[in-house]
Amino acid sequence: MDVYQAFFSLKPGTKDLEFVADLTRMMEHLVEAKKIEGWRLLRAKLGLTPKTIGGEFQLLMEVRNMAQLDAAFTIAAKRSGDMEVMHFGVNSKIEDITFALYRDFPDAVRQTGEELF
Repeated sequence: MDVYQAFFSLKPGTKDLEFVADLTRMMEHLVEAKKIEGWRLLRAKLGLTPKTIGGEFQLLMEVRNMAQLDAAFTIAAKRSGDMEVMHFGVNSKIEDITFALYRDFPDAVRQTGEELF
């Protein structure tokens, strides 16, 4: 499983629960379309977040592989239809965003005994 992460803050004046409703709508649309496997939204507790990453929130999106993640990006990149409305509803409320991509480890395909390094 690969995990695409976004670290961000909400723009001043944005109501947190309105943002969550918009994000939920978009993420569940992606799950139903089988473009992602699942997602979670986390919020920093007691302001404890690394300064180098920043952001009060962290969004985790789980995908089976890079092909599925690319399919999710393709939907958003079309910039049309319901997805564009949902994407705008989320993106217009956030700022200072940083992304990361992680994978389960060890990888499911990992073999041992033949490594050269």
